[in-house]
Parts: sequence; structure tokens; C-alpha cells
Amino acid sequence: MLSNYIKIAWRNLVKNKTFSLINIIGLATGLACFILISLYVVDELSYDRYNVNADRIFRINSDLKFGSIESKYAVTSDPMGATLKKDYPQVEEFVRIYSSGGGKLVKKGNEYLKEERIAHVDSTLFSVFTLPVIEGDPQQALTEPNSVVITASTAIKYFGTTNALGKVIEANKTPFKVTAVIKDIPHNSHFNFDFFFPMQNLDYGFGTFLSHNFHTYVLLKEGTDHKAFEKNFAQVIQKYIFPQAKQIMQINSMDDFYKAGNKIDYSLMPLTDIHLRSDRVAEIAPNSNIQYIYIFSAVALFILLLACINFMNLSTARSSRRAKEVGIRKVLGTERKGLIGQFLTESILTVIISTSIAIVIAWLVLPYFNDVAAKTLSIKDLLNTRILVWLVMLPIIVGVISGSYPAFFLSGFQPVVVLKGKLSGGMKSSSLRSGLVVFQFVTSIVLIIGTIIVYCQLNYIQTKKLGFDKEQVLIVDGAGSLQKNIDVFKNDVSNMPGVVSATVSGFLPVSSSWRNERTISTETVMSVQNSFSTQTWGVEHDYFKTLGIQLKEGRNFSKEFGTDSNAVIINETAAKILGYKNPIGQKIYTLKDLQSGVMISYTIIGVVKNFHYQSLRQNIGPLCLFLAKTDGYAAFKVKTSSVKSLIAQVETKWKALAPGMPFSYRFLDGAFDEMYRSEQHIGKIAIIFALLAIVIACLGLFGLVAYSAEQRTKEIGIRKVLGASAANIIAMLSKDFLKLVLIASLIAFPIAWYAMNKWLQDFVYRIEIGWWVFVLAGLTALVIALVTLSFQSVKAALANPVKSLRTE
Repeated sequence: MLSNYIKIAWRNLVKNKTFSLINIIGLATGLACFILISLYVVDELSYDRYNVNADRIFRINSDLKFGSIESKYAVTSDPMGATLKKDYPQVEEFVRIYSSGGGKLVKKGNEYLKEERIAHVDSTLFSVFTLPVIEGDPQQALTEPNSVVITASTAIKYFGTTNALGKVIEANKTPFKVTAVIKDIPHNSHFNFDFFFPMQNLDYGFGTFLSHNFHTYVLLKEGTDHKAFEKNFAQVIQKYIFPQAKQIMQINSMDDFYKAGNKIDYSLMPLTDIHLRSDRVAEIAPNSNIQYIYIFSAVALFILLLACINFMNLSTARSSRRAKEVGIRKVLGTERKGLIGQFLTESILTVIISTSIAIVIAWLVLPYFNDVAAKTLSIKDLLNTRILVWLVMLPIIVGVISGSYPAFFLSGFQPVVVLKGKLSGGMKSSSLRSGLVVFQFVTSIVLIIGTIIVYCQLNYIQTKKLGFDKEQVLIVDGAGSLQKNIDVFKNDVSNMPGVVSATVSGFLPVSSSWRNERTISTETVMSVQNSFSTQTWGVEHDYFKTLGIQLKEGRNFSKEFGTDSNAVIINETAAKILGYKNPIGQKIYTLKDLQSGVMISYTIIGVVKNFHYQSLRQNIGPLCLFLAKTDGYAAFKVKTSSVKSLIAQVETKWKALAPGMPFSYRFLDGAFDEMYRSEQHIGKIAIIFALLAIVIACLGLFGLVAYSAEQRTKEIGIRKVLGASAANIIAMLSKDFLKLVLIASLIAFPIAWYAMNKWLQDFVYRIEIGWWVFVLAGLTALVIALVTLSFQSVKAALANPVKSLRTE
């Protein structure tokens, strides 16, 4: 029986080539999109799950508010992990990762390479995370100073082999012995380091609960409820943090601290949530967003539904062609379940062919998809158990979904009715078919609106006045490599043609730059009433000139004033928090360091206009700028048409002053764009899938118009004989479909507005959704539908009426 079904199904596919081609192309396109998005979603959801104890590993997050500024950190204090393990038996192990500091210069032969993917960690790293060791003892690898654990690819890079145990790597001119080689960390990890150095080699003032700089992870024992465990942080704050806070400020109790509107709170974030659900200050690397997973999952499902709807629409639209077949079969004794089996077999066969083509399409476009999505997916990922199961089941599921309605619809025809030729067809014969067309265009219009708004928001970010000039600012990384020659390099490059000004600083107004935070007080003794937390940057005299930052009042740092070493320039936000009517000349106070508790004073000499030094997702916080040498970057304002020539000159000067040291440069606008890399990828993907959704919807519309015209062939012939013009015929065939597109627009507008308004909430600075977006999307859908309709409508309108009427 099944072989007979398949044979008849194949004959029907071959016999109705146009119908079959439209169905197969539409389904293949939809399935290819579904496969690609599924690969993307599964990859995103797999982050950090390679760890054997992933469900028991948690990162300690910090939520702090001091003054009017609230900060959400992915880091905590250095004693926190050890304290939790000592005081609470629920903590099986902990590990700290310290990853800031600008990387290290690692020697290879006679040259130095700048390695950014480095971290200082505790020796318990391997007890918490699953990092398979190729060589060495993981329990002893990081117990001694001047040791290092490297990945397999790093070992090959520096030694040409993974057999690197006992060999020496020179980093920042200090020798480190390789004590273990591990497999490369999977790409689906929220951290990907190549070098792990022991915590003993970190130059840091350990022991304070008030400084937050370490990513700290705890491994909880089996059966521990992490939410219940979080209640212990209140005890930790009272027992350890309050005594240290009391040493540096006037504070009677933590209740006073909280009553003043301040906050200090800690929480545990599951390891597997970090990549998709965390966007905190000091993340190890930029994370993605769970919203995009929901969006793409919905898009994949809707595109697949669009393709299924096409099949349903076209199958039922051509019902008159299959009606007599159904009638004759029933007269000859075929039961309804046999007819349903036949039609479902045809549907599943179509989907199997489409799935085969879809896999080929996905394989061909995967490299381009990887470029757009910034992924390293391969067709081998289809062999992933979760995907492979779905891939095998997909033809059956999609075949049944898309073929069920046509099967039950066609098998339900009464033989007496259909054999007398009383069955009608066309658009007006099925309100369900009309509803499905509306659904297709609702989906397409929502995607069009979403794409327009994402593009507009990204364009807004690119063009918004930021308070500093990001154009034509050349950044040379690793300025510290120049050591004593740094001023010579800066001055020599400044004198090159096309260079306007130069500065050296460790702080730039992009999120990839270093960050430093301190507590500032208006009095010599800190209290919860007179203090607040602020960013503090060390800058040079020419910093504002180079970056185009404007003074609102007061003056800039000057070499003519020797006292400027004790001066500070603040931004408008800090001035507002301080509350001085005239801040110029007023003093602020801060701790020299947390260990000594010594207070030092600074005189305010200027106020700069607010500028965005973080993402536009955040408000502009307070900022204090001090005159200090911090040599992370050398920045040059350039005005020249021959940028390549200038960069070559700068590189030559660098190599002369720092032989063997790597030369690395970028432009500030490019560094700024990196902050929105995720949104840019999402925007590109949205455009691609919006276009594909429209193509699929148009394929269905094209097929429906073709069959509508075919069913009304004689009507069109009679109308033409009676004097109807081609325009009249085109209007007659198109108006019903265009009405459906208009209805779809009215339904899609509120849905799109709600979804995109929610997406925009992630940005403090965002566009307003204008009415023109909806008009443009509606008109776009209308024009696309009209173009699709016109081809078949014109063909039908221009057909010779004699051919359609000669049999009458």
C-alpha cells in the first residue's frame, strides 16, 4: 500500500511541475532558514554546558549603589570566594579569575607578540571547570609562582608541538615554566583564555572586601539550592564588609547605609546563564542576549509556518483539479482514510525532497551565515544529537502539518457533487485560505518593521553626538611597551604631517578601555551622606584636545601650573551630584589606597560637558579626571587623506623605538562600533530572514494567483469578449489579494510596535518609533504583493479569449 502511495505521489509531483516547483522551492527555503537558525540557537544555548558540573557552578555578582550611582558588576572582592568556602559547608570549591590589565608581551624567537587572552587564576581552576589536560598534573599545575598553563594551539604556536611540558615562556620579560597543556577551550564558553598564570604572580593588594576586581566562581555541593544560599550574603556583609567600611568612613551600622539609599548586595548567577542573561560591568567578554534567542526561534518557526501555509494554500486552491479524482476513487470503493494516506504521502514526499535541498542550501550558505552571525558553525553540527533527531523528524512533522488540512479537505468531497461539476474554487471558496495569506503577510510586515527599526537604532548610535570626536582618531595599542621612549614616540608622531594632536592614556571612551572606580567625598571624613562612587581616569594635558572633549567651565590641565598634580576635572554628572553652585575651586577627597586609609584632596579646576564613555544602553555616570600618566594607549588626532602612508610612518617610528615589540593600531570609531557588534550582527541576520520570509510569502501568493486565474479562465474570456480591458481584468484578479495585504498590515502594526518598543528598552538613548515606519512597511508589502500579482494577472488579461471559449 505504501509503495503504491509513493508511486502515485511521485507521478502527481512530476505531472504538476509548476505547482511542485513552487512548493519545493518555498519549503526548501523555509527549511534551510529553519536549519540555519536552529544551528545558531542550539550553539547559543550550549554555552558552558561542556563543564561536567555546569549545573553546580555559579558566578558571584555584585550590585552596588553608593550615592546616586548604581552599578551591576560581574566581579566581586578577592576574599569573597575563600570566605564562603571557609564559613559555609555548602561550598565545595571556588576559583577566582583576574583578566584585566591589557594582556602580556610574550616572546617568540626574537620578537614579542601581544597576547590578550591571558588570566591569573587560582590553583583550584581544574577543580571547578572541566578543562581536559593533555600534559601535566592539573592539581599541581598552578600551585607554584612563575608557572603557566597553556592551550594546545598556544603550545603549537610557540613550540611547534603540544609536548611543551617543562619548557619556558617569557611573558613581560619574566620566565614562566609550562606546567600543563590543556585542550583548546571550546568556542561556546564565556571565557576563552590561552594562558593561565598563578594568582601568586599578580601584583595586587589582596585582602580587602571593598574592592571588586575578580570574577569568582563557586562550586556548590549536590542538592544545594543556590537561591536559598544567597541569603548567607547578608551575614557575610555584616561580618566582613561592615568592619572594613567602618575603618574608612563614618558608619554606625549597615542599616544606616541602606537607609541613606545605598545598596550592597551579592547574588549567584548559574554558569549556563552568563552568556545569554548577563550584561554587567566587567564581563570577561561581550555576551549575547536571551531576547535574540526568543526572536530568532520565533522567526524560524514563522518562516517554517509560512512555507507550510504555502503548501496548504496551493493544495486547497487547486482542489477542483483533484476533486474528480477523489470522486472517482470514492465511487470505486476507496475509503476516506486511504485518501488521507495518499495525500499525506504526497505531502511528506514533497517535504523529504525539500529537506534534502534545504540541507544542501544550508551547507552552501553556512560560510556566509557565519560571517554575518560571527559564528564558527559547520555542517557537522547537524550531527549534534538534538539537531539530528529534529532533522530526521522534520519531514514527517512538516509533512503532516502542511498536508493535514489539504488531506482532510480533499478527502471530504462528496462524489455526487464533484462528478456533477458543482464544486467551486478560487479565493472566495475558503476563508481559511484567506486567513493564512493574512498570517503570511502579518509575519512579513512585522519582520520588515523590525528590520527598519533595528537599522534606525544602529544608525542613531552611529550619528548621535557623543560629546567627543571619534572620527579620525588613530589608537596605537600597548604604548607601555615603549617604556622610557613613550614621550619620544608621542612627540615624533605629533610632528608628522597630518597629525593634529596626541595623548597617551589608559582610558578611552569605549567599553573595551580600562576602567577604574573610586569613592569620592566632599569632606575629609567619609560618610554615607557625603560620598559617592565615580569613574576616575588618569589623563594628560592634551587629552581633551585630541578627543574633542569640551570644557563647560573652568580650565584644562596646564604645564604652567605645577599644582595640577593635585587638581581634578569633573563631568557635568559629577558636578550635579556634588551640588556645588560653583564647583570651581572646591575640594574633593578620596582614599590614597584602601589599605592605608589615608585621605588625599584634589581641587576642582574644570567641568567638562558630559560625553558618552560607555554604551548608549547606560546613563552617563559621574567621572573625575586626574593628571596622571597611564600608558595603555597612544591616541593621535589626524587630518590627512593619505592615512595608509601615515600609519606606515608611525609603524616605522614604533619599530625604531621598540624593536621586536608588536605594532597594533585601530581607529576610535571602529572601537566604538565594537560595543554594538551584537546588534550589528542581529540587524544583518534580521534583514536576511525578513527578505526570505517575503520571498516565501510571495511564492505562495504567486501560486494562488496562478490557480485563481486558471479557475476563472472562461470568466476572463467572456469578460474580454464583452469589452473588459486588460486593466479591468488585472484589477479583478488583484483586488481580493490586496485587501488581504491591507488587513495584514493593520494586524501587524501593533504587534511590531510592541515587540520593537520592548527591544528598544535596552537602550537608555534610543529612537522614537515614528508613524512613517509603519507606512513604509505597509507600502513595501503592498508593492511586493502587487509586483507578484501583476505577472500572473497581466498574463491572464492578455490571453486570447478564443482559446478559453472554443470548447463552449
